Amino acid sequence: TPAAADTAAEPDDRPLTRVEARRAARAARPGAGVVASRAIGEVFITLGVLMLLFVTYQLWWTNVRAHNIAGDARSHLEDDWAKGKGKPGTFEPGQGFAILYIPKLDVVVPIAEGISKPKVLDKGMVGHYGKDSIPTAMPDAKKGNFAVAGHRNTHGEPFRYINRLEPGDPIVVETQDKYYVYKMSSILPQTPPSNTSVIDPVPAGSGFTKPGRYITLTTCTPEFTSTYRMIVWGRMVEERPRSEGKPEALVE
Repeated sequence: TPAAADTAAEPDDRPLTRVEARRAARAARPGAGVVASRAIGEVFITLGVLMLLFVTYQLWWTNVRAHNIAGDARSHLEDDWAKGKGKPGTFEPGQGFAILYIPKLDVVVPIAEGISKPKVLDKGMVGHYGKDSIPTAMPDAKKGNFAVAGHRNTHGEPFRYINRLEPGDPIVVETQDKYYVYKMSSILPQTPPSNTSVIDPVPAGSGFTKPGRYITLTTCTPEFTSTYRMIVWGRMVEERPRSEGKPEALVE
């Protein structure tokens, strides 16, 4: 009858027994597989966030910090020159002594003694292969190879685009007393880090055949690795006292 049907459709509002309540709780509780899946998902999310933060630090923040440090170092160097401070040829590891210009790449960066990462390279500066590594000549030497290193990626990355240099492009080194103008002559796209002959007085592979006044730029390659080294060489074409003003390569 209709009355009987209505009675049968009404929900059972009686309270659950303890046994029934425990069974219902167990049924509502997620299984071990669900719990494990959730935990793994949370771990991957956390790792993803950490990796994103690390990449941001490496690709952005290290450049910001290095540019600030290198900019301050350049300002202090120029102030010292203006005040007549500094003793040419007596530079300590990490001490700035020159400024490197690569006009084609809009690079203006201080050069410091040594190639220490914490003292020089990671601060966005270019480092001279000096007494803490394989000593090379200074720009004022009558003959020799002025060799420097710089990061290609992160920490200011001053040498990121040196692969774009072409023969004849100017490279200028400014010191307290003079400008030294070099013209890019050749490039070695890839060589092992152990190949130190590329910074010899007459660098191997450069095409130079006799002693002269050379510059060598070294950096890591391929990008974002340190597996090999990229080498760029140049030959000095002008030595100009600062008192005579900037060389043509730096005059816009």
